[in-house]
Amino acid sequence: MTEKENNIKEQDNEQEQENEDLKVVMPDAEWTTMPDEEFDEQPDYLKVFTDFYIAKFNQRDLEIMNMYDVNSNMVDINHYVIDNINFGRRELVKHALQYHASNFQSIVDEIVKQDNVEPEKMTSYKDWDNWYEDRRDNISTSLS
Repeated sequence: MTEKENNIKEQDNEQEQENEDLKVVMPDAEWTTMPDEEFDEQPDYLKVFTDFYIAKFNQRDLEIMNMYDVNSNMVDINHYVIDNINFGRRELVKHALQYHASNFQSIVDEIVKQDNVEPEKMTSYKDWDNWYEDRRDNISTSLS
């Protein structure tokens, strides 16, 4: 080996030693998971009503419901539904109730007050739909 080759080899060895001294050590990743959200238990009639309401929202058919909204609850509900429209319906109902159960309950309370409906007996979507259509049929119209 020539002297030039020896110098190159020594430089390579020195470079390798420096690289070992400057070795980057990456820490292990720490994974954090969000805890599952705990949902408050709601009465069955309120779950069914919320499902019904969201269906009417999707159909753009909330005109009758507006007659029972005395405190602008629908504004809060509709804003939430629009912001979370990508949820599946079942998930949207669950989440909407988590944050707006009092708004839905206020509308149901007004329905009870105005129409003497017993919400505990309204256990299916069809019950609410029948009530809604009956209410629509009983709206007085004018030709003026």
